[in-house]
Amino acid sequence: MPFSEYLGNERVVTALRGALRTERVPHAMLFCGPRGVGKYTLALMFAQAANCERLKDDFCGECDTCRKIGQLAGPAPLIEQGLAQRGENPDVAAVERMPLLLQTHPDVWAIVPDPVRLRNPVARPMIRMGQLRAVQRAAYFKPIGRRRVFIIDGAETMRQDFSNVFLKVLEEPPESASLILLAPSPYNLLPTIVSRCLPFFFAPLAVEHLETLLKEHTDLKPADRRLAAQLAEGCPGVAMSMDLEAASQLRHDALRVLTQAAEARSYAGLFRETSSLLKNREETFEVQLEVFYSLLTDVLELSSGSGSSLLRNPALRTDLEALTKKVDPDWVVRAVGEFDTLYGRAKRNVNRQLGLDAIAVSLSASEASL
Repeated sequence: MPFSEYLGNERVVTALRGALRTERVPHAMLFCGPRGVGKYTLALMFAQAANCERLKDDFCGECDTCRKIGQLAGPAPLIEQGLAQRGENPDVAAVERMPLLLQTHPDVWAIVPDPVRLRNPVARPMIRMGQLRAVQRAAYFKPIGRRRVFIIDGAETMRQDFSNVFLKVLEEPPESASLILLAPSPYNLLPTIVSRCLPFFFAPLAVEHLETLLKEHTDLKPADRRLAAQLAEGCPGVAMSMDLEAASQLRHDALRVLTQAAEARSYAGLFRETSSLLKNREETFEVQLEVFYSLLTDVLELSSGSGSSLLRNPALRTDLEALTKKVDPDWVVRAVGEFDTLYGRAKRNVNRQLGLDAIAVSLSASEASL
């Protein structure tokens, strides 16, 4: 699978190939873009191309090195293996002593947020100090191949005090290693870290391109492919793993919360809606908040009067239009600000139910005062 088979973000691919071809490879890069847009996939392709035994600015996918590095494309078994080695209930010392490091080739590591336990994982996996210290030591080892590559997925989950360990590697970068940080936005990281990385920004794919990808790699019916491409908002990883029924239901539930708040009815009914939204969900809290952002974006789009056909949730157009008639742009702006605050507090393990209830009550009260 060469670079030519990577769909979308051609400018990023061209820049990476140019760096390999001219042997001017950055020591630190930051891949930014929405969840599932393909940051990890391209980072892994870069690692293969940087060490391919046959090609210089691409990878064959067939040599021993390419095949070994390519095994990181499905990290779930490696994560399970690493967590199983710790035992069911490791203490803090064991988590740091046995950091979760994914490695199928000596020169390429993938670092992912550590869920600590295989059973009953922590609510918010994060990059841990033991993982960062392991990278700090290994980055200066001489590579067996051409270049050592460290892919830090979920870099935004690093605690700020832990980030200082990683910063030392960026301040004195090893000549034969590249560190690739993956995060939704540069604003999720310390400015001192961002300033030492070469940033690459990933754009979502067009719905048509995503439908083509789903046609090639899934057995979904045409209508389901269209719906998955729309709900995934241009992110292939999200579309490929999406449970359409659960994703649609989540959007319906989130829209009911917004509608109930806009109608400023009883708080009891409002709390039932928020409880229903959060109960028995497999999605992370961040994904649930992203759905609210998506719906509010559509409300603003409709309130502009443009009659846009590019809604993020076209299947909900009728209900969204009804909500638009009940609120004004200022209400939407307040809602976005409230969710921004909750998103930040979620990183500090705020009670999700109370946080969402507080937003709903605030929006309900502001609507009643209009």
